[in-house]
Amino acid sequence: MILKDLLITDDHIHIDTINGKGVEAAKDFKRAGGTHMFLVSKPAWSFGVIPKCGEDYREVFEITLKTADKVKEEGICVYTILGVHPAELSKLSEIMPLSRAEEIMKDGLSLAAKYVACKNAVALKSGRPHYPVADEIMESSNRILNHALALSKDNDCALQIHAETGPCRDIFDMAKNMNVNPLRVVKHFGTPDTPLTPSLIAKHEDIPAMAKAKRLFTMESDYMDDLTRPGSVIGPKSVPRFTRKLLESGAITIEDAIRIHKETPEKVYCTEMEN
Repeated sequence: MILKDLLITDDHIHIDTINGKGVEAAKDFKRAGGTHMFLVSKPAWSFGVIPKCGEDYREVFEITLKTADKVKEEGICVYTILGVHPAELSKLSEIMPLSRAEEIMKDGLSLAAKYVACKNAVALKSGRPHYPVADEIMESSNRILNHALALSKDNDCALQIHAETGPCRDIFDMAKNMNVNPLRVVKHFGTPDTPLTPSLIAKHEDIPAMAKAKRLFTMESDYMDDLTRPGSVIGPKSVPRFTRKLLESGAITIEDAIRIHKETPEKVYCTEMEN
């Protein structure tokens, strides 16, 4: 099965021109058959940024946008997703009061929303820790997540979330209570049991069954692009390679691939995706 006539979209990937392979990783994605990617901003600490105010996240977001421009030069369609990684709360609260850390992260998200408003990004990212934390950290994280949902509503954009493994049904309820369409809340590294839109890791064993049931979901690599962590998650070629294998084995159909890689992202991000 040749992928040249299909859109192949990685819904959550990092390309890092400072700490990783950078554009070479993007080239690997393209050579494997990848055509579109949602490039997600990395945590501030990835670039040595320790934010003292929300405005300090601008450096991270500008690096992401410049990286997107370099990847686009390789003939790849790139959509940027900007936000604040929920794990940053744990780090910041070690060096400042939790209330101040929460305020900085909310302000960072508000800054990211300005990029969305200016059409320099298509979605926000937020969430809560996927590891055990003290109750006060989780309560603060949920307040930050609520802020992100409010920004998503105000800017009519999607929200990708990092969170614990599982359905995250309470986040579905949070979205509904704020009049945010849960379809447009993407559970990064998702599982089939979530009522949100799951972005499934490309090697997920339930992709064929999900496709057969015509469930709406996307595929991702969560490629880190960090030379100090070469084995983290899976590589930039993964989404096109696994898609090819699924098609060649008959586990999914061409129609399934179009729904996964084009129709669902268009619905979630309200973005028209062209070949």
